[in-house]
Amino acid sequence: MKKEEFKIMSDIKIIENLKADLICVIGDLFKILTKGANAAEDAILDCISGAIIILYILGNRLGYSHIEIDENMKKKLKLGIIEEDSIEKDGKDLTKLYNHLKERN
Repeated sequence: MKKEEFKIMSDIKIIENLKADLICVIGDLFKILTKGANAAEDAILDCISGAIIILYILGNRLGYSHIEIDENMKKKLKLGIIEEDSIEKDGKDLTKLYNHLKERN
């Protein structure tokens, strides 16, 4: 087997594992949230941050840089702000996240 073929197979396996990990993390988050007030705040935070990490790594493995992902998120957030998305109207969540991403760079 050629070195290049092995690399492609390895990349595909990593991408598939990332996809499975993402589904598991989201499933864990949903399970934790069904516990209501008994849900451990640390467990919720672990799931959310874990999902974000997986998505950044998956995006990178699919050929997108972290900067490209951030810039695309800022575009989507700005559009939601301009169009006054219901989430934006309710608590300015899109503006808060947009400002966070802007400050990071």
